[in-house]
Amino acid sequence: MDFLEINGGHGEGGGQIVRSAITLSCITKRPVHIVNIRKNRKTPGLKPQHLTTIKILQKIANAKIIGAELESTELKFIPGNIESLDLVEDVGTAGSISLILQVLIPVVGILQKKLNLTIKGGTDVSWSPSIEYVQHVLGEAYHIMGIEFSLELTRRGYFPKGGGEINLQVYPSHLRSVSFLERKTNVVKLICTFSKLSAEKIRNEIEKIKTKLENQSFVVGLEIKNENAIDSGASLLIYSTDEHSIIGIDSLFDKKTQRFDLDLDEFVESTLGVDENLADMIVVPASLAHGKTIFRVREITKHLETNLFVTSKITGCRYGIGRISNGFEVIIEGVLNSSVKQRGKKQNSN
Repeated sequence: MDFLEINGGHGEGGGQIVRSAITLSCITKRPVHIVNIRKNRKTPGLKPQHLTTIKILQKIANAKIIGAELESTELKFIPGNIESLDLVEDVGTAGSISLILQVLIPVVGILQKKLNLTIKGGTDVSWSPSIEYVQHVLGEAYHIMGIEFSLELTRRGYFPKGGGEINLQVYPSHLRSVSFLERKTNVVKLICTFSKLSAEKIRNEIEKIKTKLENQSFVVGLEIKNENAIDSGASLLIYSTDEHSIIGIDSLFDKKTQRFDLDLDEFVESTLGVDENLADMIVVPASLAHGKTIFRVREITKHLETNLFVTSKITGCRYGIGRISNGFEVIIEGVLNSSVKQRGKKQNSN
């Protein structure tokens, strides 16, 4: 069998290479052989969260896999035909549900199938977007790009025990290219959730953040929810959306410092089309949408560089990065694939 070899140690060398490679393997029907998995990490190889993603995708895509074992640094993934399924899964740890959804949603939606998934694990954990970020930031970006899903949180799950649960529904989608160039709104939403922590402390911290934003001329909407979880914890999402931009930043509450681990200036100064994390997440659908997707971002992260490289290698899409006065402009020219349903043309963001 002819495998496309992907070097998992390229660039930032993390789990994103595995996620992008198996996502695009399913969509393009190209078998991939990933080597040097998480080579640049302190403990290389596949972790439980990666294995859960691979094994769920194996069911959805009727895939054959070789090397899907804990700490394996090599994986062969051979996709089959995608099916619409109802699934119940459990990560078994506080492993990130959000990172798993980043794989499943594009595969199922872009290939015109349906998925009803109930999954347990971590909803708000380190080194991962919060479940609110997926719902409100990534969800809005995907909606504009033609990918439709709905997400319901039934229980919050913090580190170390996890125990969170969500229900996901993915619908058949029609991809389109988009432009995200410049934020033109001053309306911001803050969503804070917490469990087993002082309500007064959380509210005081949120009020400080709200005041700082208002001092920067933002109009702030606020939602604070006290929710029951197995472990104590709190998370915060700050985001804004308009026709020209989608920008979000999320944070976990640091119980040692008694503050949210947040660089508020990063959000205030993000006046371009997308935030750095979202830029990385829209590369896969952009690579398959007809026409050119254009977005502007403050910084080209290692994650984004790596994802652009891996995605272009698998799909054959072309991309360019240009310097602008306050950041960078990224252009991705999508490649039509017979498995992918397209709709319309690039949105006009002028």
